[in-house]
Amino acid sequence: MIKKAQVFEKLTAYQPTLCGTFPLGIHLYDSDVDVILNVSDFTRFDDMVISLYGDEKGFTQKRRIIRGQPVTKATFLIDDVPFDLFGQDQPVTAQYAYLHMMIEHRLLARDSTMKGKVIKLKKQGYKTESTFCRLLGLQGDPYEQLLIYGKSEGLIETS
Repeated sequence: MIKKAQVFEKLTAYQPTLCGTFPLGIHLYDSDVDVILNVSDFTRFDDMVISLYGDEKGFTQKRRIIRGQPVTKATFLIDDVPFDLFGQDQPVTAQYAYLHMMIEHRLLARDSTMKGKVIKLKKQGYKTESTFCRLLGLQGDPYEQLLIYGKSEGLIETS
């Protein structure tokens, strides 16, 4: 289904990067395919995404402000697999989704029992970042706490 969507070929100018559960091997049957992109011209990008995927089942697209940054997000289904395209005006390697994935990857590599624990909690309905925070005993906003933890543990570089 990822090949069929051709996100990486059609949106190559935006440095599409697969993030989330699929590259980590912790996806479930209903997990979405998360692709982050570096977008500076939101209107041009949104128009392109609409022309490429606007006719796909369940297509939606919206802009929001997250942590003070404008973002655009498109969602749609291909072969009943949900896709999320998330663009912001920031290099993909500096976006939270990428940083979280790097932290989670290193945590999974560090503890061979963690993958099973993560999948078990995800099956109970926990989101990925919340799952890792729960296993690490972190309280508060899971998106912020996971980043703080990753930096303090040397799992990602601080800037």
